[in-house]
Amino acid sequence: MELPRQLCLDLPHRPALGREDFLVAPSNQEAVAWLDAWPRWPGKTLALCGPAGCGKSHLAHGFAAAVGAGIVEAATLDREQPPPLLAHQPALVIEDADQRTDPVALLHLYNAALAAGVGLLLTTRLPPARWGISLLDLHSRLATLPVALIAPPDDALMAAVLVKLFADRQLRVGPEVIDFLLRHMERSFDVARAVVAAADHLAFARRKPVAVPLIADVVRQLCQANTGS
Repeated sequence: MELPRQLCLDLPHRPALGREDFLVAPSNQEAVAWLDAWPRWPGKTLALCGPAGCGKSHLAHGFAAAVGAGIVEAATLDREQPPPLLAHQPALVIEDADQRTDPVALLHLYNAALAAGVGLLLTTRLPPARWGISLLDLHSRLATLPVALIAPPDDALMAAVLVKLFADRQLRVGPEVIDFLLRHMERSFDVARAVVAAADHLAFARRKPVAVPLIADVVRQLCQANTGS
């Protein structure tokens, strides 16, 4: 696949207050529109859904900075937490709400937020209706949440993110490097950051430019590290 040389210029940058610039693309524009609509969400609640590494946390942290919301990992919730968590803030971001969450603790937090008029933004890989929650009171509440979907990044977005990450480190790369990564790298922002960081370190150690041979070594090393081989 031949990568268009001007591809990285086609996507607008969106400042995300305290985070890196966020690139708006077809895969995430629905979610961006939903976050822009705050506080006009039905019930002031929203589930932000998408696969791992698609940018959910990036958007959620940008939202929190913009509106003054708190942030909590769902796995840390307990049944006594809701009152202090909800004090003096318009909304609360619950990260990874479908991962290792105590259903009773989440139900208590949901009810307390509703009573206090505090909004909730849940980041999750699956829409809440598909979590398989056995606690019926919680399932009935979450199943009605509006859902903002983020799709896996397409070639245009992934290329733009890679170009920006390299530029942030003042690394000059040609389109053949981006094209190689699009062909051989897992489609994830987290992986993109790891690849660019590893390329920066390897280029410095070898005193070599970031070209396809070096990038091929980086991808191979990361694959070996992930598989434990």
